[in-house]
Amino acid sequence: MEELYNFFKVWLSVLASLIYCYAIGTMVPKGSARFFCLLPILCLFLLLPLNLSSIHFRGMTAFFIAWLVNFKLLLYAFDKGPLSSSYDNNPSISFSRFLPVACFPIKIKRESHPNGDKPNPVRTKVQKSMTNYAVKGLLLAMVVRVYNYREFIHPNVILLLYFLHMYFFLELILAMVGVMARALLGLELEPQFNEPYLSTSLQDFWGRRWNLMVTSILRPTAYEPFLRISASVIGRRWAPIPAIFGTFVVSAVMHELMFYYVCLEKPTWEITWFFLLHGVCLMVEVALKKAVAGKWSLSRLISTPLTVGFLLATGLWLFFPQLLRCKVDVRAFEEYSALSAFLKNVGRASSSMFGSFNRSINWSIVNTIKS
Repeated sequence: MEELYNFFKVWLSVLASLIYCYAIGTMVPKGSARFFCLLPILCLFLLLPLNLSSIHFRGMTAFFIAWLVNFKLLLYAFDKGPLSSSYDNNPSISFSRFLPVACFPIKIKRESHPNGDKPNPVRTKVQKSMTNYAVKGLLLAMVVRVYNYREFIHPNVILLLYFLHMYFFLELILAMVGVMARALLGLELEPQFNEPYLSTSLQDFWGRRWNLMVTSILRPTAYEPFLRISASVIGRRWAPIPAIFGTFVVSAVMHELMFYYVCLEKPTWEITWFFLLHGVCLMVEVALKKAVAGKWSLSRLISTPLTVGFLLATGLWLFFPQLLRCKVDVRAFEEYSALSAFLKNVGRASSSMFGSFNRSINWSIVNTIKS
């Protein structure tokens, strides 16, 4: 209960801070003046997740406010990004839109057809995806169940299960956020994942399939500034290559920060090496594509296994070992057990109260009949 209390306090602080940020945006012109007014909030959002002890609460809160919200506020300081008044051709932004868009990876819902007799494609897509989410929820439950037999399973298979666990968990959590945003505010969740196991290249994986909200926020905050600098030095044709590497450097720093929030241990920099390695490989891939100019390409039957195999191999080598060393898996299962016990206690208490209520009603009815 204390952790829930701390969680509500943290998010109440986020709410108050964003009220201040919105007011600053209406009173202070864009540029360095607005940036310095927002700077204390940027620092506060780096510290707030440390008030939480649960790795689930701390990790998700850090992802939302220390990374996504801070990057959006950096863009907002210069009237850019999804919080700006000019974003998506909107002349102004209301606080009811500003708050959820700042906190969560969501976008304004678009209606595709004004005619009432035609189905809404957005809604159709959501309905079709329910089966997809149900299957992934079932697979997540199966993965968690398999952990009970980990002493009989090869360590590399356990690491693969951790990867599936992370993927399913993130997609389902963000989908639930989307459902709430859609129901309460009429907003649509930014697509987070696009079946990454079908990736045909590193460019396809990082740019179009994996954690797309991070991709969309890194583009204006890292890739485009690096691209402008590179274009002025080496020309527009080859400018994307160093811009890609610069973006992966920023991503590496932010992932190290996220891992610190989860583990609360001194970084070993394996995560940084993971992203730098992928940045270099993606630079080579893009350079080769520019060199052959579409004259030659691999079949999906070859490129997909190669891409997924490379991602799994480098992930097992550099990404997941740090999580195992700080025993994130053990702590996560402890939290699952605590949550399960809490829900059981709530269920027992509810059953007891309901039973007492029924007995009181029955006794009152009997007395009434006797009278």
